[in-house]
Amino acid sequence: MQTGRPPVLIENNQLKSVYTQRLNLTDLEDLRGIDTTAHLFQVWVSKEYEVRLTVVGKRMFAAAIHAGSEAAHEDWRSDYGSLTYTTTTVPEDVTAGVRRLMERLHLRYGAADFIVSPDGTWTFLEVNPCGQWDWIQGATGLPIAEAIADELQGVNR
Repeated sequence: MQTGRPPVLIENNQLKSVYTQRLNLTDLEDLRGIDTTAHLFQVWVSKEYEVRLTVVGKRMFAAAIHAGSEAAHEDWRSDYGSLTYTTTTVPEDVTAGVRRLMERLHLRYGAADFIVSPDGTWTFLEVNPCGQWDWIQGATGLPIAEAIADELQGVNR
């Protein structure tokens, strides 16, 4: 199930999707066209799986995203059909850090993405204040819609 539209660009009159990809030093020798889209270069972090942590008010809903293909392991958005999902728990230090981040950004909602390494270390990637959540709820049964409704109505749970 692919939700939303993937990031795209037009190059040589062809529509292309833009996904995360690993680079090597020779890839960086010719940077023509780099100005056609937003980009971020960072060190590759080895991962066992990724986590989408949906934050609604004080509540957090964590779903582990397990890649079932090489493409999905590099960027899970590139192969939704190979993904499996499980609910997971969030380490206390990650929970505390996310709460501080949400407070500093004055956000009541956010979809935070993490990589969990083979040794269990959580690495923060981003928090999206408009991030999608319905596909996670559908795959895991996490009550995200109910939490959003509660938050909008001022119901504390």
